[in-house]
Amino acid sequence: MTVAPAHGPDDLPLPDYRPTSQLRVRWAGAPARPALPAVDAHNHLGPTPFSEGWSARDAGSLEAAMDASGIAAIVDLDGGQGEALKREIARWERLDSKVAVFAGLDYEMWASREDFGEEEARRLATSAAAGARGLKVWKTLGLRARDSHGRLVAVDDHRLDPVWSAAGELGLPVTIHVADPIAFFRPLDRTNERWEELHEHPDWHFWPRQPAGHPEAAGFPGVDDLMAGLETVVAVHPNTTFIGAHVGCAAEDLDRVSHMLAAYANWNVDLAARIAELGRQPYTAREFMCRWADRILFGTDSPPNAAAWSVNFRFLETRDENFPYDPDGGPGSQGRWAITGMGLPHDVLSLIYAENARRLIFRAGG
Repeated sequence: MTVAPAHGPDDLPLPDYRPTSQLRVRWAGAPARPALPAVDAHNHLGPTPFSEGWSARDAGSLEAAMDASGIAAIVDLDGGQGEALKREIARWERLDSKVAVFAGLDYEMWASREDFGEEEARRLATSAAAGARGLKVWKTLGLRARDSHGRLVAVDDHRLDPVWSAAGELGLPVTIHVADPIAFFRPLDRTNERWEELHEHPDWHFWPRQPAGHPEAAGFPGVDDLMAGLETVVAVHPNTTFIGAHVGCAAEDLDRVSHMLAAYANWNVDLAARIAELGRQPYTAREFMCRWADRILFGTDSPPNAAAWSVNFRFLETRDENFPYDPDGGPGSQGRWAITGMGLPHDVLSLIYAENARRLIFRAGG
């Protein structure tokens, strides 16, 4: 007698299915503080949905959270422009060199004027004079921002050349987020490894594909097209320092990231929000981090939180196997897998945790 399966072949995972590993392995556990003082080079403290209330908290609260977790300095990517930027800088003024605030771009403005790149360059100079320590570029570029003709602005649109050049001339590093995990650019079917996450955040699903050669059409470019545009920008502007957010915007393709690091001395990457990807390819990821230790910056993309910092320390410092990457120890918000720690040597940790960020971002402020 053949027993029919409980679910048909096209059924998706049950939301309440939470398998628990039964492995009995020795764990070092998550350290409360890093082995060396760390700089979190990718954080959100301003009025964005990602700051989780930190836009209403003061410098004393931030300093206490940092000191408790061994964070020597932090980068606030939520500065914006104009008066908003000045207010964000003023919030952290008493912390002096412990906080660097990055300026932003006005993507909505691009739809109202053709010289948007030149205007952004002028605004960036004003932002630098106000105290901005870098420029943050969101994935809005390439995926959502459109020009006055209704066309999607490509990552390597020549009209943005003035702002990239201005950043180089002003000595401001550009933390740039282009594209997203590859699964976000795939159909949302039973093969998509981020199915649950995309159902929770449907605005992160960049599908269907925009027809090639039709930037005015609905849909989105492919992830490889976006990455190719990013590489063009980095290549054309060698005097501008770029920091590729989320492991160079391609954490699942470390060969591609390594290619760019080898080809462009102005290209660097941060680790923000990608330990889930790195920790499931531990041999490749450890080799990558040891090889490019002087070009990688520690960052979390998680508002100041002891548990979030701690799980990142565990990933970088221990050789723990098969542990959850989410700070709350849950089944995995990004995908149903566990990760393995890197156990990085002291000299590599020193560069990744702080020295690279000090060199690229905090050089004027200690």
